[in-house]
Amino acid sequence: MCYNLGMKIIATNRKARRNYQVVETFEAGVELKGNEVKSLRSRSCSITDSFVRIERSQAFVYSMHIPEFEKSSYLKTEPKRVRRLLLHKRELKKLLGLTAQKGFTLVPMKVYFNDNGLVKIEVGLAKGMHTYDKRKKIKEDITNREVQRQLKNHRRRG
Repeated sequence: MCYNLGMKIIATNRKARRNYQVVETFEAGVELKGNEVKSLRSRSCSITDSFVRIERSQAFVYSMHIPEFEKSSYLKTEPKRVRRLLLHKRELKKLLGLTAQKGFTLVPMKVYFNDNGLVKIEVGLAKGMHTYDKRKKIKEDITNREVQRQLKNHRRRG
């Protein structure tokens, strides 16, 4: 998990925690062009519908939308191009094995600048949730909120 105080979050995937049960997270670098980094500095990025695949012993993120930087002159890139993720070989082997055997999938959780100013993606190893799991989780959240509300009111009175 990345809980550094100096990181600047660019984009988060809110649907990921709702639609998937995240088991483990990995930090990966992203191979970007110069104008894409400038576009990310203005905090414009979307990873809502994006996903990660491992092909030819390399990880790639698909449909991550980084809009064109308006002031770039000649090096224009496609906003939803496939971008390579930079992971250690042992992490790639582990992820490849888990996604092939147990039915896990790789989901980008958030995009951020780390302390050194490098763009990183937090990739979650996740298992898809069924609709009944989602309903159960919603019920638990509602009951937890009610309990917290009751405790809060009890503390005020007493």
